[in-house]
Amino acid sequence: MDRTRPAGRRDQRRPAAVAASAMARARRHHKPHYWFADRLLAVLSGQRPVHWMLGHTIGEAYEQLVRLAPGAPLRPADRVTPVVRHCGEYHPGPGVIEAFARIGSGDRVSAMAFRLEQGADQRWRCAAVELGGERVPAAR
Repeated sequence: MDRTRPAGRRDQRRPAAVAASAMARARRHHKPHYWFADRLLAVLSGQRPVHWMLGHTIGEAYEQLVRLAPGAPLRPADRVTPVVRHCGEYHPGPGVIEAFARIGSGDRVSAMAFRLEQGADQRWRCAAVELGGERVPAAR
């Protein structure tokens, strides 16, 4: 028996598998609904000001954020920074994404839904935001 060679690898993880999962995470965050979920979370948790979303909203969405943000409904619980745990999407038509996100902060889980619409310039913009299943009434 050759005692100079290294012992066999017992770790089941493989570098290729680790790299593949990192690439999958990176691809996921380049999708517009994940990008918007992160931005909306930053505003609704008090980490960023509402005007940070000015160029990324259309219609009533900015007014919804203005009404929601002062209460910071997704503010960190027990100093645990909230994160987007999962973000799903539904395409009701071309150039439209209706998305939902599960937001985790410690043991607390919150829900956020939003609608994205693609403009003539091919940029995605947020058209509506809802939290926890409750609708924010439109200002008249």
